[in-house]
Amino acid sequence: MSLTDPVGDMIARIINAQLRNHKKVELPSSNFKVKITDVLKNEGYIKDYKTFSELNKSKLEISLKYHYGNPVISSIQRVSKPGRRIFSSAESLPTINNGLGIAIVSTPKGVMTDIDARKQKIGGEIICKVF
Repeated sequence: MSLTDPVGDMIARIINAQLRNHKKVELPSSNFKVKITDVLKNEGYIKDYKTFSELNKSKLEISLKYHYGNPVISSIQRVSKPGRRIFSSAESLPTINNGLGIAIVSTPKGVMTDIDARKQKIGGEIICKVF
Protein backbone atom coordinates (compact mmCIF):
# COMPACT_ATOMS: atom_id res chain seq x y z
CA MET A 1 0.00 0.00 0.00
CA SER A 2 1.48 3.32 -1.02
CA LEU A 3 0.54 6.56 0.68
CA THR A 4 0.37 9.88 -1.09
CA ASP A 5 1.26 11.82 2.05
CA PRO A 6 3.06 9.70 4.69
CA VAL A 7 3.71 12.66 7.00
CA GLY A 8 0.04 13.66 6.83
CA ASP A 9 -0.85 10.07 7.75
CA MET A 10 1.55 10.25 10.71
CA ILE A 11 -0.05 13.48 11.95
CA ALA A 12 -3.57 12.05 11.55
CA ARG A 13 -2.62 8.94 13.54
CA ILE A 14 -1.18 11.06 16.37
CA ILE A 15 -4.32 13.24 16.50
CA ASN A 16 -6.65 10.22 16.45
CA ALA A 17 -4.67 8.41 19.15
CA GLN A 18 -4.76 11.47 21.40
CA LEU A 19 -8.50 11.88 20.92
CA ARG A 20 -8.94 8.33 22.22
CA ASN A 21 -6.35 8.82 25.03
CA HIS A 22 -4.07 6.06 23.77
CA LYS A 23 -0.64 5.83 25.39
CA LYS A 24 1.14 4.74 22.20
CA VAL A 25 0.65 4.97 18.47
CA GLU A 26 2.28 2.67 15.92
CA LEU A 27 2.91 3.60 12.29
CA PRO A 28 5.15 2.67 9.36
CA SER A 29 8.64 4.10 9.80
CA SER A 30 10.87 6.16 7.53
CA ASN A 31 13.99 8.21 8.19
CA PHE A 32 12.07 11.45 7.67
CA LYS A 33 9.33 10.48 10.17
CA VAL A 34 11.99 9.50 12.72
CA LYS A 35 13.63 12.94 12.36
CA ILE A 36 10.27 14.69 12.84
CA THR A 37 9.55 12.51 15.88
CA ASP A 38 13.01 13.30 17.27
CA VAL A 39 12.22 17.04 17.08
CA LEU A 40 8.90 16.43 18.88
CA LYS A 41 10.71 14.51 21.63
CA ASN A 42 13.45 17.13 22.04
CA GLU A 43 10.82 19.86 22.37
CA GLY A 44 8.87 17.86 24.99
CA TYR A 45 5.71 17.12 23.01
CA ILE A 46 6.04 13.32 23.25
CA LYS A 47 7.56 11.01 25.87
CA ASP A 48 9.65 8.75 23.69
CA TYR A 49 9.76 6.80 20.45
CA LYS A 50 11.36 3.63 19.19
CA THR A 51 11.78 1.89 15.87
CA PHE A 52 11.59 -1.84 15.36
CA SER A 53 11.18 -4.32 12.54
CA GLU A 54 8.12 -6.54 12.25
CA LEU A 55 7.73 -8.99 9.35
CA ASN A 56 10.51 -7.19 7.41
CA LYS A 57 8.70 -3.85 7.76
CA SER A 58 10.10 -1.04 9.84
CA LYS A 59 7.67 0.38 12.43
CA LEU A 60 7.76 3.51 14.55
CA GLU A 61 6.12 3.47 17.99
CA ILE A 62 5.47 6.87 19.59
CA SER A 63 4.67 7.18 23.32
CA LEU A 64 2.28 10.09 23.69
CA LYS A 65 2.52 12.58 26.53
CA TYR A 66 -0.39 13.80 28.64
CA HIS A 67 -0.59 16.50 31.34
CA TYR A 68 -3.42 16.04 33.89
CA GLY A 69 -5.26 13.86 31.36
CA ASN A 70 -5.00 16.35 28.51
CA PRO A 71 -2.67 15.77 25.55
CA VAL A 72 0.46 17.94 25.50
CA ILE A 73 0.02 18.47 21.75
CA SER A 74 -3.11 20.59 21.63
CA SER A 75 -2.84 21.10 17.88
CA ILE A 76 -0.63 19.72 15.12
CA GLN A 77 -1.30 20.86 11.55
CA ARG A 78 0.32 19.95 8.25
CA VAL A 79 1.51 23.07 6.39
CA SER A 80 3.42 21.91 3.31
CA LYS A 81 1.51 19.24 1.41
CA PRO A 82 2.46 17.17 -1.65
CA GLY A 83 0.14 19.27 -3.82
CA ARG A 84 1.43 22.60 -2.50
CA ARG A 85 4.90 22.91 -1.02
CA ILE A 86 5.45 25.86 1.34
CA PHE A 87 9.01 27.19 1.56
CA SER A 88 10.24 30.07 3.68
CA SER A 89 13.43 32.01 4.15
CA ALA A 90 15.04 32.31 7.58
CA GLU A 91 13.72 35.84 8.07
CA SER A 92 10.12 35.01 7.16
CA LEU A 93 9.70 31.80 9.17
CA PRO A 94 6.42 32.01 11.10
CA THR A 95 6.23 32.28 14.88
CA ILE A 96 3.62 29.84 16.14
CA ASN A 97 1.22 30.95 18.87
CA ASN A 98 3.43 33.94 19.80
CA GLY A 99 6.43 31.69 20.44
CA LEU A 100 4.54 29.09 22.51
CA GLY A 101 4.49 26.58 19.64
CA ILE A 102 6.97 25.39 17.05
CA ALA A 103 7.10 24.96 13.31
CA ILE A 104 9.03 21.91 12.11
CA VAL A 105 11.18 22.89 9.13
CA SER A 106 13.07 20.68 6.69
CA THR A 107 16.30 22.51 5.85
CA PRO A 108 19.45 21.58 3.93
CA LYS A 109 21.06 20.94 7.35
CA GLY A 110 18.30 18.57 8.49
CA VAL A 111 14.91 18.69 10.18
CA MET A 112 14.71 21.28 12.98
CA THR A 113 12.44 23.77 14.69
CA ASP A 114 11.81 27.25 13.35
CA ILE A 115 13.79 28.69 16.28
CA ASP A 116 16.91 26.67 15.41
CA ALA A 117 16.54 27.53 11.72
CA ARG A 118 16.37 31.25 12.55
CA LYS A 119 19.50 30.97 14.74
CA GLN A 120 21.41 29.23 11.95
CA LYS A 121 19.94 31.64 9.37
CA ILE A 122 18.66 28.94 7.02
CA GLY A 123 15.22 28.54 5.52
CA GLY A 124 13.42 25.52 4.15
CA GLU A 125 10.15 23.70 3.75
CA ILE A 126 7.68 24.17 6.61
CA ILE A 127 6.46 20.64 7.38
CA CYS A 128 3.97 21.26 10.20
CA LYS A 129 3.17 23.49 13.14
CA VAL A 130 2.69 22.21 16.67
CA PHE A 131 1.31 23.91 19.80
